[in-house]
Amino acid sequence: MDFFSLQSLLLFFLLSLSLCLYLNLHPSKKKPIYRTGFKIYPLVGALPEFLKNRHRFLDWTTDVLASCPTSTTVFRRPGKVQGIITANPLNIEHMLKNNFENYPKGERVLFLLEDFLGQGIFNSDGNIWKVQRKTASHEFNTKSLRNFAMQSAKEEIQTRLIPLLKKAAEMNHPIDVQEILERFAFDNVCKVAFNVDPACLDGDGTSGWEFMRAFEDAATLSSRRFMYVVPFLWRIKKLLNIGSERRLKESISTVHDFAEKIIRSRIEENTGEKDTDLLSRFIANDENSMEFLRDIVISFILAGRDTTSSALTWFFWLLSSRPDVERNILNELKSIRTRYGKVIGDTYNLDEIREMHYLHAAISEALRLYPPVPLDTKACREDDIMPDGTFVGKGWFVTYHTYAMGRMETLWGKDCREYSPERWMENGTCRRENPFRFPVFHAGPRMCLGKDMAYIQMKSIAASVVERFEMDVVDKDTCPGHVMSLTLRMKGGLRVRVKERCADVVD
Repeated sequence: MDFFSLQSLLLFFLLSLSLCLYLNLHPSKKKPIYRTGFKIYPLVGALPEFLKNRHRFLDWTTDVLASCPTSTTVFRRPGKVQGIITANPLNIEHMLKNNFENYPKGERVLFLLEDFLGQGIFNSDGNIWKVQRKTASHEFNTKSLRNFAMQSAKEEIQTRLIPLLKKAAEMNHPIDVQEILERFAFDNVCKVAFNVDPACLDGDGTSGWEFMRAFEDAATLSSRRFMYVVPFLWRIKKLLNIGSERRLKESISTVHDFAEKIIRSRIEENTGEKDTDLLSRFIANDENSMEFLRDIVISFILAGRDTTSSALTWFFWLLSSRPDVERNILNELKSIRTRYGKVIGDTYNLDEIREMHYLHAAISEALRLYPPVPLDTKACREDDIMPDGTFVGKGWFVTYHTYAMGRMETLWGKDCREYSPERWMENGTCRRENPFRFPVFHAGPRMCLGKDMAYIQMKSIAASVVERFEMDVVDKDTCPGHVMSLTLRMKGGLRVRVKERCADVVD
């Protein structure tokens, strides 16, 4: 009897869905009136629109939020998926700072990402998160780690990145800048966070390739769990070990093996002296299990590899169509070299990097349009009212839309979709932006600890590359698509032809 009841319920659901899809795809004169926010249909909520636009989720939701008076809208679809999506700075400050305790990561997000990220700092709440945050915060504030990170980035740039680009220029073969930047960032984060050098950017580029591919697959497939039309379908696939869940399991296994290998090597090499890397401090606590340490390793690789490489990929693509911006960067670098008596090819120290205000603005502008983490979701613990008057129910998700925020006229003006580093400049310096208006590095108690280090690394790479090479993007007139993953990767990579810059152009 229960079996037939279930069949009847499923049939009713499918008929309702079919009717809504038909009405949506074949509108009549009584078509639902579009006011603001998502079109909500009986029984299925916003599901028909979601199915039509799932492949362009970021741009679709951006357009919807732009039509809303307060840049906030309610979203609901079957499977108890209900919440709000917002691009309103006041709402974001409320959830990330003023009412922080009411908006944890939440069980849904933690559960969907647990297989990949475990209980690492990006996928934990409460005491587990506080312990990791406190330990990492202590290390990020030490001078030794900053110096170690600077030295590591310099060595990677001078001994691996620049020679690789010179070789590409000599051979005149297109290269994938995104893939190269990911390999660079992977080497760098492993050295800084774990004192391990995988040499992924060295040699023929095959070192660490299996792990890199597995890591990308694990991140992409994990993020797709959020996009299932039937939310529990991925659980069935996981139980049966089929399709995408089988691939995810295999990828995670490769990632876990790599992380555990790093941990064992650091434990075996422990000399009893204080090391400069982050992992050593966590290993020093005997209460931390292998699984806990593994989750920490994976979280730091995600933070250090995928975010900076994503940001710089979009930066170099934007720069390729703006010779005026490139010229301004070159002039700034020339001014700094003249002031400090340096020549092209010399590495920049921390003080010199901090004087690169226009380059800082150019990178910030790329981050505004293409934030490495385009969406972030929390859960509402108790009923609440947002500053703009939007009701949020207990158990609802609350997503702040960083990608959409960079495209809101109310925040950035009518030229919000244009790449304009000048919007950041005031009296020759790059101004600091309100983190709730520009939450690229999160904000509030969970503000990104590596923000300053990320800017230093990105500016070091950009300065060294721009002053020595020209990048001619293949098919530069086509706007590249993006891959919906945990970070905003460029679909198909960024193919460029590299040419060494003439000395008289930059001197």
